[in-house]
Amino acid sequence: MSHRLFVAIRPPEAVRDALLDLMEGVREARWQEDDQLHLTLRYIGEVDRHQANDIAEALAAIRFAPFPITVAGTGRFERKGRAHTLFADIERTPPLLALRQQVERACVEIGLEPEHRKFAPHITIARLNTSSGTIAPFLARTAELQAGHFTCDAFRLYESHLRPSGSIYEPVMTFPARHEP
Repeated sequence: MSHRLFVAIRPPEAVRDALLDLMEGVREARWQEDDQLHLTLRYIGEVDRHQANDIAEALAAIRFAPFPITVAGTGRFERKGRAHTLFADIERTPPLLALRQQVERACVEIGLEPEHRKFAPHITIARLNTSSGTIAPFLARTAELQAGHFTCDAFRLYESHLRPSGSIYEPVMTFPARHEP
């Protein structure tokens, strides 16, 4: 049996509520549900049970101190000049980048391919398709978004279950912040 996995930080309820309050104003956008809101540190993809166990073990060895995360502003990802995702932007900070690097190193050390995409910390808030309406008014309205600060005191390993209505994300393990011994 294979497992479709990723590693992410789950924002607290207050931040998720602020993001959910934004979700309107773009026709045919597929807005994220509360349980889908997360900051991806590393997409892993399909792995077998043995690899999943190795990943969990490698992630459990990561040490980091709690650190602040700021959610501010919105943006879009494009492919071939067409927007496909709306997101809340996350401030790039040294502790966040260091945690992301530790997660990447742990994945590579157990045999996964290195991630080749540049890390762009964000929380996806909507998926778009060719029938989606214009996004310019949404981006203008939310450009100065201040969805809050929160302390990252853990990250999680998730399993993604694909459904016609969208993905369902199941937390598999939580890895709390732990200082160096």
